[in-house]
Amino acid sequence: MREKVEQALAKIRPVLQADGGDVELIDVTDNGIVKVRLTGACKGCPMSQLTLKNGIERVILKEVPQVKAVEAV
Repeated sequence: MREKVEQALAKIRPVLQADGGDVELIDVTDNGIVKVRLTGACKGCPMSQLTLKNGIERVILKEVPQVKAVEAV
């Protein structure tokens, strides 16, 4: 499942990088929780939660149905 999550992140990563940010996969738990770290401009951005839920999580849930949620660490 981790490989599928990485592939999903690769699809959204160019959008984040265009704004000076990025996302790093930290962990995929056994119960389907994906833990990521926002880096660069995304790290301190006030819109980072919106980016996480409406961007990153939406893409991952679509690509990897076994995932239950995406959390920032």
